[in-house]
Amino acid sequence: MKTVKLFIVFIFCLGFINVDAQINLKDKLKRQTNNRTNKNVDQGINKGLDKVENGVKDLFKKKKDGQDSTAVDQSQTSNQDSKQSLKAFSNYDFVPGDKVLLYEDFSQDAVGDFPALWTTNKSGEVNTLSIAPGNWLNLNATEGNWWFLKEIEFPKNFIVEFDVVPKKGAPRYAVGLAIYGENGYKEMSDPYASQTGLIINIAKTGWESYGIKSGSPRISGNSTLNPVEEEKVNHIIVWVQNRRVRIYHKGAKVLDMPTNLYDNSKFTRFGFMLYRGASCASYVSNIKITTASPDTRNKLLTEGKLVTYGIYFDVNKDVVKPESYGTLNDIAKILNEVPDVNVKIVGHTDSDGQDAANLDLSKRRAASVKAELAKTFGVNADRLFTDGMGETQPVAPNDTPSNKALNRRVEFIKQ
Repeated sequence: MKTVKLFIVFIFCLGFINVDAQINLKDKLKRQTNNRTNKNVDQGINKGLDKVENGVKDLFKKKKDGQDSTAVDQSQTSNQDSKQSLKAFSNYDFVPGDKVLLYEDFSQDAVGDFPALWTTNKSGEVNTLSIAPGNWLNLNATEGNWWFLKEIEFPKNFIVEFDVVPKKGAPRYAVGLAIYGENGYKEMSDPYASQTGLIINIAKTGWESYGIKSGSPRISGNSTLNPVEEEKVNHIIVWVQNRRVRIYHKGAKVLDMPTNLYDNSKFTRFGFMLYRGASCASYVSNIKITTASPDTRNKLLTEGKLVTYGIYFDVNKDVVKPESYGTLNDIAKILNEVPDVNVKIVGHTDSDGQDAANLDLSKRRAASVKAELAKTFGVNADRLFTDGMGETQPVAPNDTPSNKALNRRVEFIKQ
């Protein structure tokens, strides 16, 4: 009976001792139990200890090999999460074009200064944030206008993207986006009095859009789907296609207005607004304006080369972001329809960072694009080849945020 009690105590203690100690316990207990007279009990203990020892050995082996096993598991989980995330963004049907009209991340501006290419009737400064990399324009007022100074010739089809981090505060608006056209250039013009315009108010409860034409009533739309979150990075995408306006956020098309704009609307300016008594201050960054909907089939099959800015990665990362769904789906449809065409996927970076690191990053990004095309969109991987050029083949000087954005690209080359 005393021996049985010892065995129970031994089993209870197993949970509190380390693996190496467990491996030696059998021998220690055997020395104790050899002096016992109850042979049957001793045999039962030994059988139990054999099972424990075998289990401990397995555990020790797993622990010894744990790093490799864990890496495989994490890789598989990451791939599964990426696949699920891409599929979750399947209504992201926009495809950015092959021309970047503007990229602004305030990287050329000193922290604490007001950005050189902007103006305001209130106040603002460039800050860094603990929750996201890079520089951010702090719209540090609860009302006012912040306009980009240079004119931009917006085409009929274009895409505007930006990140916004709303501060806690007023319960209604996080920020307003104004895209408009003027009769004559003014630094601080009124978009609500513009010749033609698009106003998008990003509320904490939803979305409002207004198409504007001088002397005419507003064309309005609204939605409460997937509103922005306070003190978090929210990536906003606005796709304008003639009169149609679509807004995307957090895996959903949150607003789709087929006739949100007046016919023949022409835009040359854009900026941000906050409204007195209804807005909180916010941070904005990573503003990108591109053309939309390139002729993917013609460029890839006829011209033999497609340059895309619609495959997204985080800074210094090689995981394809789910916002890339529309572009990858567009390319995959063509490749699956023409199964005898092979392509090389080539990654390119800007010149920030070390040459060797950029070269490695570009190669890994190209490989990730291949993996997603094969895994998520069913393209035969044997038809896809990859390479990376790093910063060695720029298409523009690496001297401004917009030019650097031109150099960060993925190319598909017909083989």
